[in-house]
Amino acid sequence: MTQVSIVYHSGYGHTAEQAKAVARGAQKVADVTVHLLTVDEAQLQWDVLKASDAIIFGSPTYMGSASAQFKAFMDASSKAWFTRDWQDKIAAGFTTSASQSGDKLNTLTQLSVFAAQHGMIWVSLGLLPGNNHSQGSVNDLNRLGGFLGAMAQANSDQGPDLGPIQSDLLTAEHLGQRVATLTQRFSKAA
Repeated sequence: MTQVSIVYHSGYGHTAEQAKAVARGAQKVADVTVHLLTVDEAQLQWDVLKASDAIIFGSPTYMGSASAQFKAFMDASSKAWFTRDWQDKIAAGFTTSASQSGDKLNTLTQLSVFAAQHGMIWVSLGLLPGNNHSQGSVNDLNRLGGFLGAMAQANSDQGPDLGPIQSDLLTAEHLGQRVATLTQRFSKAA
C-alpha cells in the first residue's frame, strides 16, 4: 500500500479546500492511503510522515511566501532533516493566494527547496498552461499557468465555499493523482 501524506496550512479555509482536492486526486489511484494533515497535526505525527512514500506540501501565499505557520512546520522538521527521514521520498506542492499571481511561484520555489534540503524528489504539475489563448477559459486546468506545483486563486472577501474555483480544484486533484501514480511507479522500480 502506497502512503501519501498531505501537509498543509490554511488561514482562511481556501488552502484547506485545495488540500482536500489534492487528497481526492491521490485517492483515485488504487492501493493508496492518504493522510491529510494540518501543520499542527503533522508535528504530532512525525512517524506518519516518516512512513509515507510521498509528502505533498501546501501553504497559502502570504506576502510572497509560505505562511508563518507553514514555515514553523518547516523549521520543526529539522530532526527529520538531520536523520534523513524523508530522503528519496516523492514531494510536490500547492499554494493559494487572493491575487492571480500573488507571487505564488515564490512559495512553490520555497517548498521545492525545502523538499530538496530533505533529499526528496520533486514532482511538477505536468500540465501545459491553460487559459492563455483565444479558445481558453478560466475553466481550463492549470488556468494560472504554473509548472512547479498547483496554484489556486480565491477572492479575499469570500469564504472557502466560494473559492478556489472548480478548475483550480481540479488542477489540485490532477497534482494529487500524478504524485500518487508516480510514487507507485517509483516504488515498484526500487
